[in-house]
Amino acid sequence: MNTKLTLGYSPCPNDCFIFDALVHKKIDTEGLDFEVQLEDVETLNQKAVRGELDITKLSFHAYGYVLQNYILLRSGSALGFNCGPLLVENGNFNVERVEEMKVAIPGKMTTANFLLSLAFPNLKNKAEYLFSDIEDAVLRGEVDAGLIIHENRFTYQAKGLKKVMDLGEYWDSLIHAPIPLGGIVIKRNFDKDLQQKVNRLIRKSVQFAFQNPESAMPYVRQHAQAMSEEVMKQHIALYVNDFSVELGKTGSEAINLMFNKAKELNLFDADEKELMII
Repeated sequence: MNTKLTLGYSPCPNDCFIFDALVHKKIDTEGLDFEVQLEDVETLNQKAVRGELDITKLSFHAYGYVLQNYILLRSGSALGFNCGPLLVENGNFNVERVEEMKVAIPGKMTTANFLLSLAFPNLKNKAEYLFSDIEDAVLRGEVDAGLIIHENRFTYQAKGLKKVMDLGEYWDSLIHAPIPLGGIVIKRNFDKDLQQKVNRLIRKSVQFAFQNPESAMPYVRQHAQAMSEEVMKQHIALYVNDFSVELGKTGSEAINLMFNKAKELNLFDADEKELMII
């Protein structure tokens, strides 16, 4: 009898591309079945805080709050250069008066919000929105600026919005390392052999997608219906790379650098369990 595990990830093109071969059994899943829950990243972050899922995608920032329950897998992550969140505005944002500005964010526990806090520590007036609603909130004037992630970095200019800051470039200038955006975690209390099996299967799923890129596209299109084919493929190219196959030394070091910076900012308790990667 197969073992069934709950698995959460976003409906965004990069996650669908990564997990297509796994959840549709285009690879041998070694006796494992997966019950998939598709949610936006902040919803997944909150589910992780409550320990609801066996395996889940989450923001690396959020991982700092769930170390006691989850361990990080080495495959399936999103890290990279020039792929960070963008702060955009419609003519209302004033950097000199940042403490008075209202900014839409895609969730308090997102890596995007961590980077915003790093760049603008005096900016406290933040409003949480679903990431896909942020551009419109800025256009309607509900907020002075918006922190956009995912495919919105490819669409904001066409809507007339202007970039205030590329927080990925800011991170690179500060840390000189890839940005750890999102990772895949699994329950700590699972048997180590099971943890390693899941990691191995995710790695094989990513490798299958790279070797057969068109195979994943029907699944990607199914969950990105309002997105053009060009934007879908740009999204995948930006967020799925060698770090998604295996974090390696560079990826692991970048995550540790981010955690150390978060502890400096007192974003979570430094006495919690230390960062662990299987």
